[in-house]
Amino acid sequence: MKYDIFFSISQTPVGDRTPSEAEMFRNFFAQVEAADAQGYGTAWVAESHFSTQVQKSHAQPVVPHWQGEIGLNANIFQLSQQIFARTKRIHTGSAVMNILTCGGPIAAAEKIASFLTLHGLDPDEQRRLNVGFSAGRFEFMNRPFGITPRDAVEAAAWPALRGQIFAEGCHIFMRLLRGEVVSSDELPETVLTRANFRSDADWEKVQDAAGGRPSEIVIPRRYDFEPVQIVPREWRRELLQLIVGSHDPKLQVMLNQYLPVQVFNLSITRPEIIDATHARMSEAYHPDGGPWQRSYMPRTTFVFLNEQPGLSPEQRRAAAREEARSALSAYWTALTGTIDPAKIQNATDNALIGDAEAVAQQIVERFHPDDRLMLWFDFFNHDSDRVIANQEAFMSRVAPMVAEKLGRGT
Repeated sequence: MKYDIFFSISQTPVGDRTPSEAEMFRNFFAQVEAADAQGYGTAWVAESHFSTQVQKSHAQPVVPHWQGEIGLNANIFQLSQQIFARTKRIHTGSAVMNILTCGGPIAAAEKIASFLTLHGLDPDEQRRLNVGFSAGRFEFMNRPFGITPRDAVEAAAWPALRGQIFAEGCHIFMRLLRGEVVSSDELPETVLTRANFRSDADWEKVQDAAGGRPSEIVIPRRYDFEPVQIVPREWRRELLQLIVGSHDPKLQVMLNQYLPVQVFNLSITRPEIIDATHARMSEAYHPDGGPWQRSYMPRTTFVFLNEQPGLSPEQRRAAAREEARSALSAYWTALTGTIDPAKIQNATDNALIGDAEAVAQQIVERFHPDDRLMLWFDFFNHDSDRVIANQEAFMSRVAPMVAEKLGRGT
């Protein structure tokens, strides 16, 4: 079992008080410095853009019930530079970077090359930048960058078309990271058919918008540009690991035709999808990445751990259950109408709740011995000292118990 740590930097109210942005970042750096000393593998940080509070005034707010800001990290590169300057061993990861915003896939690839050129100037540097990337979950963060329907056909097809736009961006992104010269004329066409839609009715709406009943509809390219190549070119590619934030099987296979691309996993992902992904990636993973391993799909999970002194084991477990109830209730209320309730229940069932013994037992029962867990301690918790104490209790108490239960030593 391997252990990473996830940070949200969500600026949410606590009672009648909302921590300042400076306080949030100071807490984050204290927690990540502690995680480095405690032995966690990678510090994954959520990416967010624009004010969640302001978007509530939009004609179509995406997250209408959220209190505070979903996240404050808008730039994993600047944040990683700070993390690497403050730590010795821990890797960094974006969870996840939206490659359709902030200049799109070309700018995203260029930023990676620029960052890793500077990061890798020291020949002894071995800490990786793990780039989790996706099309973005919240559409209000995409719209200001032009990722919106351009005509009636695209409006009718939008739920399915968003994924196709991401695929188009991925072709650009991957080829540039390989060092290729790329122009938009070389990109595959986006062609919509009935197979792209969940129902006949959804497809018929798109056909009606296009006029008649065409069997396929060609969508003009989203990106139009003459040949480009990113510079710098001579950066250390071994310091980059790509992880796609999508469970689209075709996309996972396509990406691995270019470079080794692992899979970003969420706590809401169903077990059958996880198993199918491992089976598929065992065949599809790019050979430059070596044989596929279960740890290449990190498993995100909430952690509500209570090892506070002066409490009995039962009191600790009861306190952890109450902490989980309070935090998860606030979270699901904030996301009402934005996510399938069944997925919410899956995430709740996967949460690790209790004292060290209980959490260790839950890990052994729910996860594969070769899994890599991405542990979320700061979830709706602005008590930085407590977060750091929970991080420490996990590595010093829970992790050895898990190793013992699995018969793997400490």
